[in-house]
Amino acid sequence: MKAEKIFSKILMWLPSLIITLFYIPNALDKILNSNQTEKIVTNSTILILTGVFLLISTALFLYNKTVIIGSSLLAFYMTFIVFIHMYKGKPYEVAILIVMATIFAAYIRKPQLFHQKKVID
Repeated sequence: MKAEKIFSKILMWLPSLIITLFYIPNALDKILNSNQTEKIVTNSTILILTGVFLLISTALFLYNKTVIIGSSLLAFYMTFIVFIHMYKGKPYEVAILIVMATIFAAYIRKPQLFHQKKVID
């Protein structure tokens, strides 16, 4: 029974860890390599702030009490990236999948946050 509980916990956290493996290197690249010229925004300060935003959002996403805030921020960011890719004519399907995977990972960990509460009159 104990092994089943551990296995269930690992499976519950696996999508979140995979998502984190995408966002953390992306954030660190924006912070450490902020002089990228092929980006839509070439201002290094904005890229550094975006990297810090991604790190904070990922930390909120990983913390159980703030998973809904973190996933909302990460999904908002990636939705913005989808629109940028569409505008530039780049492939955007992977970015859409990352948005969906972020929401899915949050749902796997905290499904009760996604259910509507019934109001009693």
